[in-house]
Amino acid sequence: MSAPKGRRGSARGGGQGGRGGQGGGRGRGPGGESKPRSGGGQRGSTPVRKRGPEPPKGLGGDQVEGRHAVRELLLAGTRRTREVVLAAEMDSAPILDDIIDLADEARVTIRELPRSKFESMARTDAPQGVLAMAAPLRDYGLEELLHRDSSGVDPFLLMLDGITDPGNLGAILRSAECAGVTGVIMPRHRAARVSPTAAKAAAGAVEHLRMASVSGLPKAMGRLADAGIWSVGLDVGGDQLIHDLRVADQPLALVMGAEGAGLSRLVRERCDALAHIPLRGVLGSMNVSAAAAVALFEVARHRTPAGGES
Repeated sequence: MSAPKGRRGSARGGGQGGRGGQGGGRGRGPGGESKPRSGGGQRGSTPVRKRGPEPPKGLGGDQVEGRHAVRELLLAGTRRTREVVLAAEMDSAPILDDIIDLADEARVTIRELPRSKFESMARTDAPQGVLAMAAPLRDYGLEELLHRDSSGVDPFLLMLDGITDPGNLGAILRSAECAGVTGVIMPRHRAARVSPTAAKAAAGAVEHLRMASVSGLPKAMGRLADAGIWSVGLDVGGDQLIHDLRVADQPLALVMGAEGAGLSRLVRERCDALAHIPLRGVLGSMNVSAAAAVALFEVARHRTPAGGES
């Protein structure tokens, strides 16, 4: 296969067509005469459209819940923890002692609240009696992910195309960290952020992953191609087995589609290759977080870390 740069000659087929939109011209009065503007900034009879609420900025991650996630937040020390909140009258456990000791060592405020007040503060279904307030996760930016990491490992990136379920997002990030992914690229809009649910499902993985948000994945994929990084989409119709991916040991970005819908049309067309996981059962697809785990570790199997150890 040739290098990814300059391979945009033909677009892959498949995928759904573009989104439809309603047309319509500017309003006119009876008889076709234009109505003057009103004082409220409205033209004719066309109502002024109100902008919706601004989407949350950044990657999120400022509220972390769950014992393992909070312990890893304190242990990693990659961002400032403002306070740790504990529910009163919990049974003793070694991990709780670790959290208290780590918070004391880092001079982080520890608060204990009655169970009812704690539950009203929590944003997940099972916070395990522990939550922490911290600085938001750092957005590393796309350009920083295009180069070897601090260990000298070539880019092994994960690109998420519209994952909306925070539980799936967290599970995917946990698998990504365990598989040795060097960076995660997520769209800035129409996708899950690192909410307390996602951070809890990730079990601390977000403290060790470099992540970047981008305004559009297709444009980011063009930048990856310029940097010599292959974009490989996981798709049920892919023509390569993920086990036999020929570029698995090269700088690579694995692209995962959204739950149900899969890869969006433009993202699918921008992929250098499409791969699939062979299924042996009756069902025709896997959960996206399970599929990501299989694909990530299959790619990791072909890669050799710096130093030559497998």
